[in-house]
Amino acid sequence: MKKAIMQSMPLPHQRRQRQRGVALFVVIVFVMLSMLLALWASRTSLFNEMLVGNDADYQRAFEAAQALLQDAELDIRGENADGSVCTAANCREKIAAAPKIPLEAQEVTPLLAELDTKTTTAKCSYGLCTKRLGRQDFWNKKDTTDLQAGEFDLSAMTKTNVGARYGQFSGAAVGSSSSQANPILADTSADDRGGWYWIEVMQYDESAKNSGLIVGGANTDNLLRLNLEPNVVYRITALAYGRKPGTMAVLQQTYVRQVHKGDHPS
Repeated sequence: MKKAIMQSMPLPHQRRQRQRGVALFVVIVFVMLSMLLALWASRTSLFNEMLVGNDADYQRAFEAAQALLQDAELDIRGENADGSVCTAANCREKIAAAPKIPLEAQEVTPLLAELDTKTTTAKCSYGLCTKRLGRQDFWNKKDTTDLQAGEFDLSAMTKTNVGARYGQFSGAAVGSSSSQANPILADTSADDRGGWYWIEVMQYDESAKNSGLIVGGANTDNLLRLNLEPNVVYRITALAYGRKPGTMAVLQQTYVRQVHKGDHPS
């Protein structure tokens, strides 16, 4: 007698129960992918915000350094921020301890000799300095390690009565606590805050006054002559710290006071 072998078939509700776990796994995978996408988007947004913030901070420091260059020019000319002759108590000519900008040739050598004795203040005094020796980028030297003879680090240069602050000798306003023109220029809370400038007094060869820097042949109108009185070139270095740690802008320029016929430096 043969026995019929019957294979039991799963009922419909049993098939549905086995399929539920697969759907849950797919949902979890999509949720995790969505979370990773959201995390990547937030990180990208945060990174872009940091870049924009750092760039904005550097731009503020750059603008402050530009203002310091202009302020140093006013200091050299002995003028206020409005272009008038500086006669206030804060002017360089009125401060007995501050070295004076040379107006005549015989004043240059004594000034350089005086500044050369300021070995404890980086051969600078109230923003006036002799020409620096050795490596010129002192702002990249954060300590005294490996300093050569005649070199100074950044901390030695950013001291009161070594460098000069914005408006110190020109009376230029930095704004008020409620309305500041540039918050960097107004910050003098520490040596490594705000901005500084230094003016190097570099004596020029007297024979250069009669030298033509541009060859013009027989036409002397094409010659560029050095009409300097005294024969001095100034190199201005301006440094401004940003509001964020590590932000710094440094600008340099050379400045000469050209004397035209009938004019004399004031």
